[in-house]
Amino acid sequence: MLESLDTKKKRAKELEGLLSDADVLKDRQQYQKYAKELSGLMPILKKYDIYLDTEDEIKKTEAMLKEKHDSEFVDLARAEVAELKDKLKSLKSELEEMQIEEDPDADRDIIMEIRAGTGGQEASLFAADLFRMYTKYAQKNNWKVDLMNTSASEASGIKEVVFSVEGQGGVFRKLKYESGVHRVQRVPATEASGRIHTSAVTVAVLPEAEEVDVKIDPKDLRVDVFRSSGHGGQSVNTTDSAVRITHIPTDIVVTCQDERSQLKNKIKAMKVLRSRILDKARHDYMSKISQDRKNQVGSGDRSEKIRTYNFPDRRVTDHRIGLTLHKLEAILNGELDEVISALVLAEKKVKLGKD
Repeated sequence: MLESLDTKKKRAKELEGLLSDADVLKDRQQYQKYAKELSGLMPILKKYDIYLDTEDEIKKTEAMLKEKHDSEFVDLARAEVAELKDKLKSLKSELEEMQIEEDPDADRDIIMEIRAGTGGQEASLFAADLFRMYTKYAQKNNWKVDLMNTSASEASGIKEVVFSVEGQGGVFRKLKYESGVHRVQRVPATEASGRIHTSAVTVAVLPEAEEVDVKIDPKDLRVDVFRSSGHGGQSVNTTDSAVRITHIPTDIVVTCQDERSQLKNKIKAMKVLRSRILDKARHDYMSKISQDRKNQVGSGDRSEKIRTYNFPDRRVTDHRIGLTLHKLEAILNGELDEVISALVLAEKKVKLGKD
């Protein structure tokens, strides 16, 4: 741990130098990138400085103990050393926690994508249920939800919905665990025999990328405009306001049609595109360090079945940590804190090597 912190200390000094470099000062994006990196390092480095100062105090006090023989002084010095060692132990624990929680994307806003998978109409209905669940959870945290693209199905279902969640308090830190396959087991309204069906919905959580994170050459983009069909297939526009952007190098395609303005749709589509490119880069990187992926509670792999919502038993089971809660209605109403807290704790234990 200490070696890692020393490396961070060296990097902070390097960044301070770069931020005063004339060439960097001329490049706004580069300057912002370095400034952001330095800002992210400062909290743990301040704590590390206190740790080093405390360690130094212990050494000095123990050195004085060897030289002094006055019994009253020795007793006071020993008591001080004991207190300082307790403080050092506490600081080390805090630093370990900060190292574990350290995630450059933790406080980012997110782009969330929900898509109906296997199960036909029942899957699209459950996709709508999940969208409602995350919207309610966002409301409880005073976060803003901004709809970007929706593809509706019959009976108020959703084939696909893309939206952003913005706010304070670590949006990505809390919702990153939601990436994966969500399975629902219930009796569809159209099932006359009362047979339970199993359907699936995929959820993707992408940390929102800023322009400084992803540089996109306009030459690499193909932009198509078309007429928006609106929610539920109703025509809401008589102009070509919907936008489809294709990033040619990665073949990533983003569509946005929920705004009446073509410009607004293009801005939103670019926001999603940057986030998808950043997400692809993150996943490509994680695939190269498979051992690190094993040290996470959920790799963010969208093919991974992470949770089952069983309606007959009114229970929700998170398969990654073996957590089962008989609180189906509350969870679908946005009461996700208990599930998320358990996932955060489980990931900390795994990273610390605890059972």
